[in-house]
Amino acid sequence: MIATLSGVLAERDGESLVVQTEGGVGYAVSVSLGVAQRLPARGARVSLFTELVVKEDGWSLYGFDTAIERLVFRHLLTASGFGPKLALALLSSLGPERTVRSIQSRDLSALSSVSGIGRKKAERLVLELQDRFSGVVVDTRVGQLEGSDEAVRALIGLGYGQAAADDAVRAALAAGTPAETPQLIRRALQQ
Repeated sequence: MIATLSGVLAERDGESLVVQTEGGVGYAVSVSLGVAQRLPARGARVSLFTELVVKEDGWSLYGFDTAIERLVFRHLLTASGFGPKLALALLSSLGPERTVRSIQSRDLSALSSVSGIGRKKAERLVLELQDRFSGVVVDTRVGQLEGSDEAVRALIGLGYGQAAADDAVRAALAAGTPAETPQLIRRALQQ
């Protein structure tokens, strides 16, 4: 199994990358939207945690910038009717923290807001994975602070993706911004 991958970011096209290793091998890797946004420019060195998915029609390599995101991806793959593309879409839309939080708190509206996941699939996902995610610890400060959920929803309403909105609000909170919604939104927009 390929557990990690380090090398030069040779190509990037949206959520598809090619990582060129020191040995001259270029690996095609699919990443979530959040990971793609956090990656450095083409030509820079990258290190990714990876998950190799082997199916009848081929092998695919998926990359993550944190071990926790890879763990969430692995757990999502164990749900019936949930393949790697749908798991990656969920991580792209909600990010790993919000995905875990949504499953643990049975937030069906957040889960079903992802393209390809209807209400019934969201219910099945929660039913099958709630116990598996009970031991998963992620950074949930954004969802616990007063005003942060409203700030995230406001940024989503302005056209930002879920993961980008969560990251911006988290960065605003880390910079010492008060947890009131208007200040968080202003500071997050500056990020």
